[in-house]
Amino acid sequence: MKFEFFVALRYLRAKRKVAVISVITAISVLGIAAGVMSLIVALAINNGFRQDLQGRLLGATAHVNLQRRDGSGIRDWNSLLQQLSGAPGVVASAPALYGTVLASHGNRSSQMILKGVDPEAESRVGNLLATVREGSIEALSEPVAPNAAPPVVIGKMMADSLGANVGDNVLLTSPQGHLTPFGMVPRYRYFRVVAVFDSGFFDFDSNWAFTSLEAVQQLLGLGNVVSVLEFKLEDIYQAPAVATLMEQKAGPTYASSQWMEQNRAIFSALQFEKIITVITIGLIVFVAALNILISLVMMVMEKYRDIAVLVSMGAKRAQIRNIFLLQGVIIGAAGTVLGLVGGYLLSWLGGKYHLLRLDPNIYSISYVPFDARIVDGFWVAAVALLVSFLTTLYPARNATSIAPAEALRYE
Repeated sequence: MKFEFFVALRYLRAKRKVAVISVITAISVLGIAAGVMSLIVALAINNGFRQDLQGRLLGATAHVNLQRRDGSGIRDWNSLLQQLSGAPGVVASAPALYGTVLASHGNRSSQMILKGVDPEAESRVGNLLATVREGSIEALSEPVAPNAAPPVVIGKMMADSLGANVGDNVLLTSPQGHLTPFGMVPRYRYFRVVAVFDSGFFDFDSNWAFTSLEAVQQLLGLGNVVSVLEFKLEDIYQAPAVATLMEQKAGPTYASSQWMEQNRAIFSALQFEKIITVITIGLIVFVAALNILISLVMMVMEKYRDIAVLVSMGAKRAQIRNIFLLQGVIIGAAGTVLGLVGGYLLSWLGGKYHLLRLDPNIYSISYVPFDARIVDGFWVAAVALLVSFLTTLYPARNATSIAPAEALRYE
């Protein structure tokens, strides 16, 4: 291929009689570079948001949950939790009791998902309690006097909605009341706000609250019951296998769920957005490839006499074809290399210096995260080179169809 490569480079570097060919060739290189760079940056942003969302979401919730199929509480949860905590891959476990209540403070009220937890165990399974911005969660572990208000930790948006601050009392009312001679009376109790957390997730910050397991059991009128057992895994991608194993150990009356099922809609939306981004920006590479096609067709028209001379001197038609195939591949490779360098450089600068800022009150993050992966560069480069190669097939075929006698008849 030394002969073909030498001629291909010579044609690309030579001055043109028709200057527009050089212009189109330069545009082709820049077009390929722009498309590849845009794809690398877009994929880096998509991967960054996905990684950030997955990290914070999985840090806030358990990887595997186990509850009864009929929705009733788990009464023998101590022995069951101890048994399942030894499952392969489980690094932490915690009991939890969920209840939906009405929170009131002054003339404001809001629906609240109240989660009763063991503070020490909950801190090992999730990190929502680690995002406390005001107050302290230590009160959750302290015993509560019979007539005193139990402690509660609420989300930042919930606190703003209720107008409640650390130290204020909020009234929590459970629709699961108790029967009296006057009918069903809701259960209610005052809780003291001891801390406010800010996780950055709207659903958690606007709806969730934490208190002790005993306080929720008393408010809901339950005994020593929990609604779910939560588990944190060493390898999050083993969640389906661990969930199935726990169902088998717990028995047919129990059902498990894991983070992939619970967050499938979010991650499916991100995956669909990634596909749309690749298709949309990939059109830039396609347009640049059309420019390669045009420049090579015009180059064949300009060099038809040279091609005839080469054929008459003994050059094989396969060698003529390879000359123009190499030209297209060289143009595509030059653009691809420039695009990869530019894309990874921009992604590195954006990730290191946080060049694109966001409003944390809206997006829960103050900058656009970048996560440029090597594997993305490989397949983007492969696609760009493949498209560049395919566009050279037609002009290369035309170059081999030139008849030397016809081309040199009047020379």
